[in-house]
Order: sequence, then C-alpha cells, then structure tokens
Amino acid sequence: MKRPSKSFEIALSAISCAVATVFLVLGSFSPFLLATGYIVGCFALMVPLSKEFIWGNVLAFIGASILSFLLGGFNYWRLLPFVVFFGLHPLANFLQTKFRWNMIVCFIVKAAWFDCAMYLCWRFTFEMNVAVDWINQYIYYVIFIGGTLFFAVYDRMIFLCQKSVNAAVKRIRR
Repeated sequence: MKRPSKSFEIALSAISCAVATVFLVLGSFSPFLLATGYIVGCFALMVPLSKEFIWGNVLAFIGASILSFLLGGFNYWRLLPFVVFFGLHPLANFLQTKFRWNMIVCFIVKAAWFDCAMYLCWRFTFEMNVAVDWINQYIYYVIFIGGTLFFAVYDRMIFLCQKSVNAAVKRIRR
C-alpha cells in the first residue's frame, strides 16, 4: 500500500478544518445550531484520522478553533466546549484504538475529562447568567452523574461514527 502524499494530508486536513469552521461559526450565530456545530465539527475532525493523519487532525483542530473564534464574533464562551472537549475527543478515541489501551481505564479518564469540561463551561458561561438557585444547587449532580451517563452513550456513538467515516474516506484512493 502506497503511503499518501503530504499534499493529500494537507488537502484532507484543510477540508476538515473548513467544514468544522463553517458549522462552528453557524453555531456561534444561532443558539439552535450550536450543538449541531459541535457534533459536525467533531465529525469533520475525524476525516484526517481515518487516514491516520494525526498532525493533520491537530492542525485542523487548531485552525478550526482560531478561525471560528475570529469569524464567529469572538464568542469564546460558545466555542469553549468544542475547544476543551469535543474537538479533541476524536483524537483521544483514535489514540485509544491505535495503541489498544485499556477500555475501562480510558473510559474513566475520558468521562472525568468530559465532566470537568462541562463543569468548566458551566462556571464560565451559564452560572453567571442563571439566577435560579435550585439549578445552581443541583448542578454538580446533573453534571457529574447525568454527564457521565450521557458520555457513556456519546462515546460509543462517536466510535461507531469513526468507523463510518473510515469507510467513507477509504473510498478515496491516494
């Protein structure tokens, strides 16, 4: 099997960065599309990983984060979940699969990472805007119990989506 050229890696990473940026910018301007922007941005960053372009993925993530910040009206609070978790999660799953790390240990670490990322987003984004005391009182339970349960389903779905992206990109011959 012939190794893909560097120009192919750059082109695939640039397309990935562009798609992620477009959906993150749309999510920055429309609260309805914000979660869609995170998920499609996550899917877009899976494309370089399907050809095992780790540096292409990292550069696409950095480029999408910076461009989304600049083009999205400097809304750092809307991009914070993507920057601290959703954009890096495909890379963590790829490394877990490639090096065959223990699934249980990796799940515990990634779930704690997800919960901490969501807590960070809560502290910097919503806590200051929410005046309802009962939400602030029970937010730890919601984030750390509900977040972990949500993450268990989300992580499994992202593994399955990576397989789908791998199958789609495998058709590209380079």
